[in-house]
Amino acid sequence: MKPNTQQLNDLTIQVRRDILRMVHAVNSGHPGGSLGCTEFMVSLYQVLMDRKEGWDMDGLNEDMFFLSNGHISPLFYSVLARSGYFPVAELATFRLLNSRLQGHPTTHEGLPGVRIASGSLGQGLSVAIGAAQAKKLNGDKHLIYTLHGDGELQEGQNWEAIMYASAYKVDNLIATVDVNGKQIDGPTDEVLNMGSLSAKFIAFGWDVVEIQLGNNIEAIIAGMTEAKAKTGQGRPVCVLLHTEMGNGVDYMMHTHAWHGKAPNDAQLETAFSQNISTLGDY
Repeated sequence: MKPNTQQLNDLTIQVRRDILRMVHAVNSGHPGGSLGCTEFMVSLYQVLMDRKEGWDMDGLNEDMFFLSNGHISPLFYSVLARSGYFPVAELATFRLLNSRLQGHPTTHEGLPGVRIASGSLGQGLSVAIGAAQAKKLNGDKHLIYTLHGDGELQEGQNWEAIMYASAYKVDNLIATVDVNGKQIDGPTDEVLNMGSLSAKFIAFGWDVVEIQLGNNIEAIIAGMTEAKAKTGQGRPVCVLLHTEMGNGVDYMMHTHAWHGKAPNDAQLETAFSQNISTLGDY
């Protein structure tokens, strides 16, 4: 049975604690974007994706996910662990030497749940399109999901992939963009204003769904369900997910300062006080 909204919210809080604990322990990592997409990733793995038991790289007969903005790996690792891909206790090895949980996801250590090395921004959509076309060749009706940062779309390879996906009718693909309006150097509109992302994707031949409440689980599930209903109609689907960077930790919100900075001891305790453990810490 799928978890209910309260169970999803409880898991979201615990994932936030995992993220904070991981980056604090090694004084390194990217909490801002990780916290901003927590509700989305929890909903994706717990409700939205059709996942099968076990793990293999091919992903036949199940939905697949590709994380393009790989720096939000603390979130990815926590959700994978708490979805059963590997032991939750392994989160304590984040960014340590010889760990499978490196700062950006890698494949050479064989971490279950990770199908591509990501972190070099702008490449995830190209890989996902290849996987989506492979599913079509295999007669597999399942979907490919991706996640990207809005600042990441300032890189050109994305737009080649966006153009290709519509031209070749890759309609088993849902690409979600985390629209938080912030990147490491400041507001995205000040670093490089991209105008209307919705208008751009539509102009490139995509269907677009906007989720204005991107940190609300019920809104996410409703919006993603709408996106799923648009697949199979000859066009790829883009979801514009409007989130708040650092969501759930008051001093990390409404600023780009925590894009790639770990909290100190006092800041960690403050963040924990705003996110009381629900499922038990690792």
